[in-house]
Amino acid sequence: MSYPEMMVKPMREELTRLGVEELRSVEEVDAALGDMQGTALVFVNSVCGCAAGGARPAMAKAMSADGKRPDKVYTVFAGQDLDATARA
Repeated sequence: MSYPEMMVKPMREELTRLGVEELRSVEEVDAALGDMQGTALVFVNSVCGCAAGGARPAMAKAMSADGKRPDKVYTVFAGQDLDATARA
């Protein structure tokens, strides 16, 4: 069972505002990561307190910092994009 979209929308937007690309389906995961060249980070977003209190703020800090970054940064949402999360 997945969470309602209106509940997770603000949590999704915390990452997409930073330029993180959402992968919401198995097809999107396969297209993004299948023949990937370079480096990628896949952030597993969630409604849990750990994601709110630590993970999303840490991602925001990392995305705004100078220095090395992965070539691509993606996110899947556990508890909503179930198949995409399992595939990623």
